[in-house]
Amino acid sequence: MQSQSARFLSLFCLIGLWIAASAARGDPSVLPSPVNLLEPFWRELTQGPLLYHLGRTTGRVVLSFLLAMAAGTALGLVMGTRPALDKWFDPWLVVFLNLPALVLIVLCYLWIGLNETAAIAAVVLNKIPNVAALVREGARALSPDLKAMATVYRMRPSTYLRHVVLPQMGPVLTGAARSGIAVIWKIVLVVEFLGRSNGIGFQIHLYFQLFDVPMVLVYSFSFIALMLLVEALMLQPAERRATAWRRA
Repeated sequence: MQSQSARFLSLFCLIGLWIAASAARGDPSVLPSPVNLLEPFWRELTQGPLLYHLGRTTGRVVLSFLLAMAAGTALGLVMGTRPALDKWFDPWLVVFLNLPALVLIVLCYLWIGLNETAAIAAVVLNKIPNVAALVREGARALSPDLKAMATVYRMRPSTYLRHVVLPQMGPVLTGAARSGIAVIWKIVLVVEFLGRSNGIGFQIHLYFQLFDVPMVLVYSFSFIALMLLVEALMLQPAERRATAWRRA
């Protein structure tokens, strides 16, 4: 309870700083206060296309997240438990970790076309290396004693993965998921900004061309609010369950 109170207090302090900065600037067209955004937000929510574009962006984020987490987790586990494969794939991982997201997005659009497949591929390829790097470090720290026990009891690979590996990897996977969802939605916005005809990123691009700061903020914060809900209702509880054994 105290943790949640501290989070709300911190958020209110951030909003207070925003209001103070807006009042100091004195120009709502440049830096509107939160109060100035209520009317355009309600108009876009009830009469405009906010929900449609929010849904399209959310769909891309969810699909990209699932694909990147699945592929990155599998790659990280293999690299973390097989030193020979780790040596082989490590240069590839370093290259993709340092390849700018914008370059991959542009290349996917050039090679595949301005379509949904290219958009999802660009996001997934940008995130897989980060997930793989985090999971690899967690896999390297797996307990050799538990592995020896599993060998003695002749555990099947599926049983070993479920009851020995995944419980140890829980904190790493939840950390990768939390950082993954935060990075993926930002990349999705760039993908939509550059080459899609719908989504929050597309709307931000539209209002950027019109120099409409309030509408840019309305669409930006609508998705930020959704991600805060996902963080509070899904990712934080999952992280607490995954690390419960540390507090026992």
